[in-house]
Amino acid sequence: MTARKLAAIAFRGLQLTFLGLIIVHFALDLGYPWWWNFLPLVLAYAILIAARLLGGAPDSPRAAGAAREPVEVGPPVTGRWTALNSPADRTPSHGTHAYGQTYAIDIVAEPEEGARPGFRWLWPIARRNSAFPAFGAPLLAVADATVVRAADDQRDHLSRTSLPGILYLMLLEGSVRGLLGVKRVVGNHVILDLGDGTHALYAHVRRGSLAVRAGDRVRAGQLLAQCGNSGNSSEPHVHFQLMDGPDPDTAHGIPFTWRGIGVPRNREAFEAPTTASQPA
Repeated sequence: MTARKLAAIAFRGLQLTFLGLIIVHFALDLGYPWWWNFLPLVLAYAILIAARLLGGAPDSPRAAGAAREPVEVGPPVTGRWTALNSPADRTPSHGTHAYGQTYAIDIVAEPEEGARPGFRWLWPIARRNSAFPAFGAPLLAVADATVVRAADDQRDHLSRTSLPGILYLMLLEGSVRGLLGVKRVVGNHVILDLGDGTHALYAHVRRGSLAVRAGDRVRAGQLLAQCGNSGNSSEPHVHFQLMDGPDPDTAHGIPFTWRGIGVPRNREAFEAPTTASQPA
């Protein structure tokens, strides 16, 4: 186990210890000073700061700064999609280098203008996944590769596309998922080894939709799974990224470019072509 992995595990473990101590302190009134409860939290951030100074923390800008040239791969989908949280507009694209997502991108299916339900201030608070055209869309291998991870046992939850839903996701659900680890953040997922130290992550995969398993060799354009709404996700969408290792907890992001498309900017619609090896 690498030092970066140990630092990530220790950070989350100490955060959980802090929460546990707070609950126990108020429930049992053990009599020790209240500020003792914060010692695990102080130690957690001390570990994080030390790891950052050494350039080993997975969310360290220093560690992510050694960027490679963009790796050209095929698009992971087919049809008309719109980009969100694009690295063409800023990096880190999702506001953090953690989980190897410095150059990650989110895309939502919009086969035509207005086909995707938009944001609502209050109602409906949540929508079923079937209301979104991305749900169930095929996810395709971006290159010839080996599957190193494939998991699809987590449920697809309702959307979080209203103001109450987004507040719940940001203030409560997202924090809990972060404490529970990367698996609960990315949800169901597939990770491919593309060779030359490059790995591709597909997050928020649909439950029960895997068409591959770890160890399989896949060809570019081959069906891997379906788009879903598992993990830390506001609506059915594809979260795609390249990284320099198979473990998002310790990997650093790698910039990408999609063949024939480039890197679409935020709110930019693009058309991913269908080839003979891809499902229509």
